[in-house]
Amino acid sequence: MPDNLTNFRGSFVTSFFGLTTTIVSLSFDHIGIVVRTLQAGREHLGSLIGISEWTTEFRDPRIKVCVQFGRDQSGICYELIAPFGEGSPISNALKDRVNILNHVAYLVSDLDAEAARLRAAGAVPTGPAQPAVAYGGKSVQFFYTPLRFIIELIEDPDHRHTYIAEVLSS
Repeated sequence: MPDNLTNFRGSFVTSFFGLTTTIVSLSFDHIGIVVRTLQAGREHLGSLIGISEWTTEFRDPRIKVCVQFGRDQSGICYELIAPFGEGSPISNALKDRVNILNHVAYLVSDLDAEAARLRAAGAVPTGPAQPAVAYGGKSVQFFYTPLRFIIELIEDPDHRHTYIAEVLSS
């Protein structure tokens, strides 16, 4: 192991150019984009980025959003997020036209541990962890970071989205 890499509470800490970085066990899942409707989002991302593989739509009355995942040709996953019912948490983003490119999401094996790590780094939870329909009832939680972007943690480290093209071919 290189001299600049040391074990620190289960995570690795590395120091390059005088900067210390904690290497954590996050696995990238998707980039979340707020849209008025899933159909409009599909049409726009399809023509802008060339996304042609989509999951089914997920309606989540608890979180008050409808979501759908699309994958581009390089394998990057995008989540479209549309309001579902009164009091949707994304209504203000649409009304104010802010935070449209909304969040970056990571799969984790221990949501509580990663949430504590994010809090220690200055991130603030936007609300409590709650089950998400799109992840089979597994818990998700969002954090507003000091750099003014949102991170979503998903407690489902082995999750893989199923795209329609994959469903049709099986």
